[in-house]
Amino acid sequence: MDNDRCSDVLIDIVEGGRPRVVTRRSVLQRVGWIVAAAVFPFRWAAAADAAGPVVTKLADYMSEAANRALPEEIIEKTKHHTLDTLAAMVSGVELPPARIAIRFARAHAAERVATVVGTNVLCGSIEAALANGMLAHSDETDDSHAPSHTHPGCAVVPAAIATGEQFGITGMHFLRAVTLGYDVGPRIMMTLGGLPFQMETHRSSHSIGADFGAAAAAGCAAGLNSQQMRWVLDYAAQQASGIAAWQRDTEHVEKSLVFGGMPARNGVTAALLIQLGASGVDDIMAGADNFLLAFSSKADPAGLIDKLGERYEVTRTTIKKWTVGSPIQAPLDALEALMKKHPITADQVQTVVVRVATSEAKTVNDREMPDISLQHMVAVMLIDKTVSFRVAHDKARMQDPAVVRLRAKVELVPDEELERLYPRRVTVVEVTLNDGTRLTERIQAVRGTPDNPMTRDEVVGKCRDLMEPFLGKANCTGLIRAVLELENTKDIRALRPLLQRV
Repeated sequence: MDNDRCSDVLIDIVEGGRPRVVTRRSVLQRVGWIVAAAVFPFRWAAAADAAGPVVTKLADYMSEAANRALPEEIIEKTKHHTLDTLAAMVSGVELPPARIAIRFARAHAAERVATVVGTNVLCGSIEAALANGMLAHSDETDDSHAPSHTHPGCAVVPAAIATGEQFGITGMHFLRAVTLGYDVGPRIMMTLGGLPFQMETHRSSHSIGADFGAAAAAGCAAGLNSQQMRWVLDYAAQQASGIAAWQRDTEHVEKSLVFGGMPARNGVTAALLIQLGASGVDDIMAGADNFLLAFSSKADPAGLIDKLGERYEVTRTTIKKWTVGSPIQAPLDALEALMKKHPITADQVQTVVVRVATSEAKTVNDREMPDISLQHMVAVMLIDKTVSFRVAHDKARMQDPAVVRLRAKVELVPDEELERLYPRRVTVVEVTLNDGTRLTERIQAVRGTPDNPMTRDEVVGKCRDLMEPFLGKANCTGLIRAVLELENTKDIRALRPLLQRV
């Protein structure tokens, strides 16, 4: 033994017939552990605390979802939102966010277990979730949940598909996973405060709510038990991120990642880690440094389980009639109604005044992207008498002299009275003609909202228009039929040939 090592040795004893060397370093380490335990006992104890009643009820509900029967009307509604989200993915394949997402999926396609919708790419479930999430929010036609200020479908459906393909779940299991995602994600954001939370904290309600919704859907598809679902909530809390700076994104790529790709990827990652044996904190919603304290100290945990199993949030989620940003839906409805009553032409229009809620106005005020520029979409609507998917994404048309002239006549007015009615997206559109005639239309309930829902035929019609140009008529018809009959599907992977574009 050299002098340095000898000077560090305190005791050399025999224990159980074997020598044990105790050094100054090991003694100091043990003393440090004892001191740490004495100084920070609450942190150590918190990790071992049993889950509280709120998270226990929520996790139990989540773990039982895969086998819980759903009311027929909820199954039908979930099919509508699944089909609508798939149509958003398919129609988004040629847009800038999708091109990046597909390139990413191709570059990381070593594991061939999950489908990238609208392509011939098979890759890992985590990569597929990210890519499909970005596709789903590429074209602004995905659904939205106004009370929570989230877009559930663009993260929940991709997470359920990717995990469902990984484990070969049935169509009914898939529908239950999707329904659960809609129940959990929006409740998280309603508990935090929805739109006011985003405005006060500058965090993105869309990414945070979708993060939990995707994790719940993926956890259900992976068949996790109640204990594991507590850890899924924990991992979702640790991954919850996103700031409202997405509103400054002029190419829509970051926005599609924040709304769809990132939360879908996070949810699948959490579920797969835990399915393979990862553990975590039993109750991330209570105790020291919990999620609610970190994000909103005013939040009431009871909101997480408010009417759980009684009120299904998929029924409170809007399917967009128009393939444009949510705040533009009501103005287009108003113009459509107004032009049906008064067959006017664009050259008769002197001015157009559009009043929307104050918080909604800034999102769509004269933006660089056609589908979220209210002034541009109003001008196009007056000229074309409708707004198609192609037109909503035709950036070159923003320079069309006829559109530019009419766009200059459109005034967007942020209205505090309408703000007080939010999350109902009420709008008032007033068109003044060259002869002085004033035409006014007020929309109380946007088509596709819970107060004015689209029928199955309307949803199918929208989705057919979006998908047929990309999938072809036969595949499109087959996919629509398969989604509407998902309860009879024995393996969700049976949808793969219909989702692919060869």
